[in-house]
Amino acid sequence: MRILVIGAGKSTAVLIDYLLAQAAQRRWQVQVVDRELELARSRVGDHACGTAGSLDVDDAGERDRLIDDANLVVSMLPAHMHGPVAESCVDSGVHFVSASYVSGDVSDLDQAARQAGITILKEAGVDPGIDHMSAMEKLDGLRERGAKIRAFETFTGGLVAPEFDDNPWRYKFTWNPRNVVLAGQGGVKFKHHGRFKYIPYHRLFKRYERLQIPEVGEFEAYPNRDSLKYRHSYNLRGIDTIYRGTLRRPGFCDAWDCLVQLGLTDDSESVERIGEMTYRDLVNSFLWYDPAMSVELKVRAYLKLDLNSAEFDKLEWLGLFEPIPVGLSRGTPAQALQRRLEAKWSLQPEDRDMIAMLHKIEYELDGRAYREESSMVTLGSDSVRTAMAKTVGLTAGIAAKLILTGGIEARGVQIPTSRDVYAPILAELREFDIRFDDRVEEIE
Repeated sequence: MRILVIGAGKSTAVLIDYLLAQAAQRRWQVQVVDRELELARSRVGDHACGTAGSLDVDDAGERDRLIDDANLVVSMLPAHMHGPVAESCVDSGVHFVSASYVSGDVSDLDQAARQAGITILKEAGVDPGIDHMSAMEKLDGLRERGAKIRAFETFTGGLVAPEFDDNPWRYKFTWNPRNVVLAGQGGVKFKHHGRFKYIPYHRLFKRYERLQIPEVGEFEAYPNRDSLKYRHSYNLRGIDTIYRGTLRRPGFCDAWDCLVQLGLTDDSESVERIGEMTYRDLVNSFLWYDPAMSVELKVRAYLKLDLNSAEFDKLEWLGLFEPIPVGLSRGTPAQALQRRLEAKWSLQPEDRDMIAMLHKIEYELDGRAYREESSMVTLGSDSVRTAMAKTVGLTAGIAAKLILTGGIEARGVQIPTSRDVYAPILAELREFDIRFDDRVEEIE
């Protein structure tokens, strides 16, 4: 068996370690390819079952040749690149695994994948991925006991571990920085107490709630994407509340909302002559002309921030009012902001990250009402084998192994919400100490 891993970026170290270990046991081969050959080589090392190569995924001929030589592809590319790879897998009769959301172009391959006899397993990461699987394990268990589910809420955050929580934002990048900068721009839908809710992007970071997770403390949660589509996936049609949220530490959402209101997260238009700008110039370009007022005063006035505002302090800490060159020859405000954030929010070699996940379920059973909370906290080992790399990589790696060994038989485009998929993956994740703690209370 030959496994092809496309992409050797931030969250692939644990995935590749796991696949190489499986290859050694099973006499498989793992090939890791990336646009940067040295990055792929660094992931494989000198392992006897691994090889490294370079690939420009837009080179259809080379991409198809590599896929045709494989039995299964694990794509760790950015989400928008999965469609052509999945299509090549269908053409070659090669299984496909990815941690990213199912996109329209991949969903359209369902029938062709079934005819080709292959599995395209998407959303096999942490969020989406472990959130689906742990939710379904809990929901299926309650339904088998005869419970009626009234409300389901789930929250996930990729954050820095508490002991390395050392900047005013209480946040560092553990995942694709671009995804963080553009979070929420695709629209938000959910259902709350029987009412459908739709939040436009410019209001999203004002609509957060406070939560507690035992042992790691307090969080803010803002809505994540389209929660409504999971009514079908989770078999929760007719439920009163269904909500998916993203976790951040207290104070993050109000400060991020300032960046949204200023226009710095906009990715729709390039900024004219951005190569000549500093970050102070860039911020000022979104404000009115008044030579008598400083950029700082205009920002405070526009955002209605108090003199000692914690939100302003966070903006200032990022260096947005400094004469620091943006350093891009061309780009959007979001790309410029991402560059500044990468300079301030990168994990340091000694840092460790944290994945926190919380499910809240309300249900009726035997004439009584209950609320159950189920939480998972996983810490990274270092700045390479992060909690994000563990949870994403192990989930995708275990899924790949199960497909190749016949443990997952479903064909076509799938997400891991059926018992035959989630049960063995969750069981093996527990062996890596990725597990949930449950708390139940009776409610009125």
